[in-house]
Amino acid sequence: MKKLIKGLFVAAGLLLTTQVVSAQQKFGHLNSDEIFSTWSEAKTVSSTIENLAKTKQAEIDKMITEYQNKLKAAQDKERTLSEANKDVVVKELQVAQTELTDLQKRIEDARNKARTDVEAKQAEVFPPLQQKVATAINAISKEKGLSYVFDISASQGFNNLVYFDGGEDITAAVKTKLGIAATAKPATTPAKKP
Repeated sequence: MKKLIKGLFVAAGLLLTTQVVSAQQKFGHLNSDEIFSTWSEAKTVSSTIENLAKTKQAEIDKMITEYQNKLKAAQDKERTLSEANKDVVVKELQVAQTELTDLQKRIEDARNKARTDVEAKQAEVFPPLQQKVATAINAISKEKGLSYVFDISASQGFNNLVYFDGGEDITAAVKTKLGIAATAKPATTPAKKP
């Protein structure tokens, strides 16, 4: 009987200790979409990526226009085909076909290179931003004594948090740590995150 009572006290003590430890853990949340959409550095990086992509697309569009013009010229030339000029026109059409095939390959190569260049630029410029945000989150979390911080942003698919009631929103504090006005309103299109 003594052992049973002693066992119950030990179990109750362990349960109480677990409850006290759980009660001491603080939770916080932030919205990384809001942080990135209001942070001027992120906006600048996103603009750089968008401008690079637009430049590459303009180059590709120019080649596509050239392809369309050469194709139209070849089709027009084909309509002039007659028995009298057959040899000349057939040779010109063969040359045009070779040029069109070459241009089509160059367009595909340009698309692949553009995609590679944009991805390389993203890989170059986004990690430093991510590191700054991670450093700010770590600092704010330590300052506030938080045990866990969840990201409730839509771009994360709300997968990091199923339910929250209260908690401490540290989005404004992280924005301040990054030099963003805490009251800055998100842009209509958030800055892209990696």
